[in-house]
Amino acid sequence: MRFGAIGKNAAALVLAAVFVFPVYWMFSSSLKPQSEILSKDPVFFFTPTFDNYTKATNVELFWTYVQNSFIVTVGAVLLALVVALAASFAIARMKFKGRKGLVLAVMMAQMAPWEVMVIVMYLIARDGDMLNSIPLLTAIYFVMVLPFTIWTLRGFIAAVPVELEEAALIDGCNRGQAFFKVIFPLLAPGLMSTSLFGFITAWNEFAMVLILNKDREAQTLTLWLTQFQTAFGSDWGATMAASSLFAVPVLIVFLFLQRRAVGGMTAGAVKG
Repeated sequence: MRFGAIGKNAAALVLAAVFVFPVYWMFSSSLKPQSEILSKDPVFFFTPTFDNYTKATNVELFWTYVQNSFIVTVGAVLLALVVALAASFAIARMKFKGRKGLVLAVMMAQMAPWEVMVIVMYLIARDGDMLNSIPLLTAIYFVMVLPFTIWTLRGFIAAVPVELEEAALIDGCNRGQAFFKVIFPLLAPGLMSTSLFGFITAWNEFAMVLILNKDREAQTLTLWLTQFQTAFGSDWGATMAASSLFAVPVLIVFLFLQRRAVGGMTAGAVKG
């Protein structure tokens, strides 16, 4: 048994190394000069330099890209949470005509590849004079993350015993008060996980902003990442630095939401 546990731990470490190594190589390459990045032999020991980060952040309109990325991402996630809370509660708790059809539509929307809608979205934006629009991009990202948010929150709401809600109604709460005082506090893990997925989806999206927002002042960080490839070659140092910076907000959001999700599960377990 002891050797079996050692073997499993060793296999887990090897698997973790396989996944972590590309991230390490990206970050370490961002601290190397171009000559060492393009060296025939891998360079593991080097003197760090932050010139690549300076070059990456000195790109024209860099802070505009940062602002646009946060506006469309946070806006899409917040809108999706508000709409999904109402929709998932209706699906999980209420009986109404067309309920199964609505669930099926949500599942189909989640499975559909959004890339096939790029041309349709472009034609609608062009005809409606909405190209290079941050609000339109936010609305599109909202629609992209909404199906998964509804489907996930539906499962969390269904897992909350209906008896808790009925007890609140007996104690004098209306349905809205019962939801916000009883069900909502127990949804922290679901809210955190869906927020994280929505943030990653909207933050990483590339095709829509590439087609719809040709104006550089209306672009996001995903297009900033492409500015280090030119006709004369690729600046891999700046590309790796930009990629490292691009991953930082996702890492921060993950660490923050993971801690909150665990706290929410603990709070829900001890209340009452």
